[in-house]
Amino acid sequence: MVFVEQILKQKGGAFWFVAPDAMVIDALKLMAEKDVGALLVLGAGRLAGIISERDYARKVILKGKSSLQTPVREIMTPVVVTVRPGNTVEECMGLMTEKRIRHLPVVVEGQVVGVVSIGDVVKASLAAKDFVIEQLGNYLTGDR
Repeated sequence: MVFVEQILKQKGGAFWFVAPDAMVIDALKLMAEKDVGALLVLGAGRLAGIISERDYARKVILKGKSSLQTPVREIMTPVVVTVRPGNTVEECMGLMTEKRIRHLPVVVEGQVVGVVSIGDVVKASLAAKDFVIEQLGNYLTGDR
């Protein structure tokens, strides 16, 4: 079983964020610079929301707003699904599928300690399955 804590140890706890009052254009530039599809929105050091490429497409472009004049707080998703380091990869996959989301902030005692993406979860899941297959192969062939 693979836990969120293990994913964060492998990839590190770095995450990217913007303030609620930042302009959408600045959030988009940061997403492009860091090659990520979403940013956390932190206000006063606390998780206030998340902004994704999907938010931009649906709440700025399709509504004719300007990314130069629209603050992040107007388009961010304010209710954020989070996980803890002790959650399993399977639990993350279930949440991501059920809620149709691709990013899960990892929170401990109200503080964000990292983010896991759908890519992180799939990669960890595949690595765990590969390990089990290798172990079963070793067992069957007598290699240890």
